[in-house]
Amino acid sequence: MVLTTLTDGLGRGLDTITGAVSETFFEPVVRLGVTGLARSGKTVFITTLVANLLDRGRMGGMAGVARGAITAAYLRPQPDDTVARFPYEANLAQLTGTTPAWPAPTAAISELRLSFRVRPQGLLGALAGPRTVHLDIVDYPGEWLLDLALMNRSYAEWSEATLARLPQRPGGAEVLAALTAADPVAAFDEVAAQSLAAAFTTALHAAADAGYADCTPGRFLLPGDLKGSPVLTFAPLPPQSGAKRGSLWHEFERRFDAYKAQVARPFFRDHFARIDRQVVLVDALGALHAGPRAVEDLRRTMTDILTAFRPGANGWFAGLTGRRVERILFAATKADHIHHSQHARLTAIMEALVADARRRADFAGAKTAAMAIASLRATVEEERTHGGRTLQMVRGRLLGTGKEAAFHPGDLPEDPAAILAPAREGAAGWLTGDWPGTSFAPAALRLAPGDGPPHIRLDRAAEFLFGDRLT
Repeated sequence: MVLTTLTDGLGRGLDTITGAVSETFFEPVVRLGVTGLARSGKTVFITTLVANLLDRGRMGGMAGVARGAITAAYLRPQPDDTVARFPYEANLAQLTGTTPAWPAPTAAISELRLSFRVRPQGLLGALAGPRTVHLDIVDYPGEWLLDLALMNRSYAEWSEATLARLPQRPGGAEVLAALTAADPVAAFDEVAAQSLAAAFTTALHAAADAGYADCTPGRFLLPGDLKGSPVLTFAPLPPQSGAKRGSLWHEFERRFDAYKAQVARPFFRDHFARIDRQVVLVDALGALHAGPRAVEDLRRTMTDILTAFRPGANGWFAGLTGRRVERILFAATKADHIHHSQHARLTAIMEALVADARRRADFAGAKTAAMAIASLRATVEEERTHGGRTLQMVRGRLLGTGKEAAFHPGDLPEDPAAILAPAREGAAGWLTGDWPGTSFAPAALRLAPGDGPPHIRLDRAAEFLFGDRLT
């Protein structure tokens, strides 16, 4: 038995070494992680990114496309046999059908491999000939990423922080009353535990629906096959010292630790730790619509997310020693919901929101960027005169009714401090205006041969994330 275990371990080690050497010298692999919180557009981002990499007519912002270095791109079987394949074809059919619709959001990990035939530039490139580069796109819910920040927290620390922010969130006061009314030192009762966990889960969903970002544990929102299991049946309780074995506090603490060990840690070990490029999609406009407290929650969450990364440059033997995230893009999505004249201001707001996170990553040697994008452009721009004033508007098909409507979303402030200052101060609302939220359905598409779906800066995002490997 011991000999078999050792042999299996040596075999896995040799497989790792062989794979790392193969990737480095023959067919290099770039593993791109795509994540974001609810409604940030992860599924649409991956679908339209792949479509535009297969038909590159709209990807002129990529150096490999502009210079003709990318001669072909094609989908290949993914290397991870136990991970679901990203449903690219079904999603694209929904977005480009006669009645376009947004595909279902991310609920679990999935993966897709896109392979490129690249003709290196210059004299040495001509002598070496074409090479193959694989792009492995890993899609995972951002809610799961937030769980990694729990790894260094005790149950008492998580409970204290979670209870402190409940009163500022929708329905939080009622749940807080139920949690603080529970007797932590009383004998554990499963029915009572389920009731507390259900109330807490309802509060997490309400906060997420209202635009709040930090809603942990993430699997409470997306339980999958863990629904109803003890590892998802706990809730925060007021700090309690000296709780005995068999008490409510002790059992909730045990389940919290089991959640970290059996849910969060395997995700990090099996998936997250293998990523070397990362894009974090952010619905910044949705947070603005939700108000200052949601914006501040988003800012803190972006900083916490980076603590889960291992930023820095990868050396030749990264496949053996553990990969680091070399490049991180923070992308504000749904840029098509505002006029292009406002895009620079949205980017500035995004940069301010992730400033703390970017400083940490830059210090560690990773490259970071922030930009405003639209993975699939669902609107067109127009100008209208009203009351002697020219309004810059966007027009699209409203989600739900399907009716065409023109919309003036308001002007974003030139100085991001006008957003961040009231957010940090916990203001109940904006003092200088409001930014209403509008949801558009995808527009009907007529694509010319060689063109992928229309977008805003998707080519620039791709160039930053992995364009250096395709020239």
